[in-house]
Order: sequence, then C-alpha cells, then structure tokens
Amino acid sequence: MALTLDTYRLLGRSGLRVSPLALGAATFGTEWGWGAERDEARKLFDRYTELGGNFFDTASTYTNGSSERLLGEFARGDRDKLVLATKYSTLRRPGDPNSGGTHRKSMLASVEGSLRQLNTDHIDLLYLNIWDFRTPVEEILRGLDDLVRLGKVLYVAISSAPAWQVSRMQAIADLRGWSPLIAVETEYSLIERTAERDLIPMAREMGLGVVPFSPLGGGVLTGKYRREDRDRAGSVAGETANDRKSLNVALGWVTDRNLAIADVVKEVASELGRTPAQVALAWALNAPGVTAPIIGARTPAQLEDNLGALEVDLTPSQLARLDEVSAIELGNPHATLASDHIRTVTSGDMRIEIRG
Repeated sequence: MALTLDTYRLLGRSGLRVSPLALGAATFGTEWGWGAERDEARKLFDRYTELGGNFFDTASTYTNGSSERLLGEFARGDRDKLVLATKYSTLRRPGDPNSGGTHRKSMLASVEGSLRQLNTDHIDLLYLNIWDFRTPVEEILRGLDDLVRLGKVLYVAISSAPAWQVSRMQAIADLRGWSPLIAVETEYSLIERTAERDLIPMAREMGLGVVPFSPLGGGVLTGKYRREDRDRAGSVAGETANDRKSLNVALGWVTDRNLAIADVVKEVASELGRTPAQVALAWALNAPGVTAPIIGARTPAQLEDNLGALEVDLTPSQLARLDEVSAIELGNPHATLASDHIRTVTSGDMRIEIRG
C-alpha cells in the first residue's frame, strides 16, 4: 500500500506524529565539502513540507552550524507544524574539555546554542548523539527531564548507544518518573543490519521508535558504485576526500558484499520499474520496528527520487531475495534463541540430540 509524507506515524510510545521519511538537514550547507547551498536547501525544505513532510533531523555540529541556522530560517512561519530533531554531545572547542560529552554542562550549553541557531524557543526532539561511557545515566536523564520541565525540549531520545545501556536508561526513567526516551537513531540498511541483533528488538520492547540513518548505505545501494571503486579504496584512504563519493570509498563502504547486495537491489528495481534508491528505502520503510528512515538529499532531483520509495510495494519473493543476500549472522545467544534449540552430537555409532 502506497504511503505519503502525511501518512503520519507515532514515534515510540508517544503521541508525537511524524512523517514516515525524515528529511536529514546534514546536507544544508557546504562547509563539509559537499551539500546544498542556501537556495538549493530551501528548495528541498519547501518540497518536503509542501507534500506534508514534518520531520527534520539535524545536529548542533552539522555543516559547522549552518544546518541548524538554515533549518531555523526556513521553518520560520511554519514552526508549530514541524518536528525539529537535533542532537547534543559532539561539540568540541580546543582548550575546553567540557564543550563535548554527555554531561549536564555540555547538554545545557549545546541546547542553548541550538535554540539560538534554530531561532526557536523549544526543540521538539533532542537526541543524546554519541554515548561516551563516562557520565552517570542518572545525571543525563535528570538533565534531560529538567529541559522538558522547562519547556526547552519536548521529547528526548538517544543515538549511537549500546542496547543494554538504552534499556537500562529507559527503566530508570520509568522508575523515577522522568521523561522517557521515545526514539533511538541508529545506522540501518540492507548493508548494515546488525541493529537487528539487539537495538531494534530492545526498541520495540521498551517503546522506542527506530529512526535509521544511512538507509542507502553511504550511497552504495543507489547503484552508483562499481568494482573499480572498490579497488580504489586503498589509494584514497590516505587522501583528503573532497566529495561524498570519495569519502565513502575511503570509509570502506564499497566492498564485495555490499556490491553484491546492491546488485540484487538493482535487479528488484528493474522488475518494478523503480530506482535502486527507492527499493532500498522501501525495504527500510517496511522493516519491523522502523518509524522513519532519514533521507539526505542534496538536490531536488535526489529528493524526488527518494520520496518515490513511499509508492513502492515489494512482493514477498522480492523481500525474501533482499533479506537473503543481506542476511547477517545473529551471533550468540540470538542464533540459539531463533532456532529450535536442538543440537545433534555424533560419537561413533551414537547420535544424541541435545535440547536447550
């Protein structure tokens, strides 16, 4: 069944309604060597909202602050209709050891900076961006709850953290009556499915919506990479990548396995008369537990292509092929739990079945 951007979904165990595709604003600004200039970014914003889109993803550090500033400028006038999600913990200033991290001082400084850059009096969704294994969870959760009580933040969430820590935090928030986490942002795509081991099952159990980033696998799933790009990985690894494609090659996205997955994506796309990007996004859109994959278009044409994923219906056989080529090993104990718990041991003429 075809979706639209205004086929809103509830985010986690909250009443917050968000579009099934979030628009990533990391492409707003060109300070990172790629992205969209102001006028092009405005076109992306306008087209997305024109179609009913309301869910934007940014961070205080994206494109050195231009992402938040441009998003805040564009949102003026329609602010109450939009869900603006930003992140804290990665800001770093030389000589200031407290300018980053998950602690309260960093949290408050980052939120105040984001409010200024977004030109708003509140953040709809605040993510802790990267877990640092240093700050006590009670300090983090109480700080987030204080921000909610002050009205500077409406909902809180987490990104790039281990499942066991997220579930622990959620339990503590529930027991203390603090604001619960309503979403987890994680890398998830046909070429990166390890979130299925712990993060996604945990999120479904604990009431968190899953918001995947890099659902196109660094662009590999769009079909634009070839075997010769894989062979360039060693030569560009030591260079300064001045475009997104070179960066992804250097980061090791282009591997034999990933290219094999991309080949099947292209086959399915050809069968449906769709583009590979639309097929890859449609798979993520329909994955159990997923609320809204983040798309990161740089041009209006890329945005239109990505939005076409909302109209893609994958058949059971096509889903099976995609799942098979991209399958991961569940690991211990997940493989055992997913089996019938029977192991067969053969010794001489004896054959023994061991259950459990």
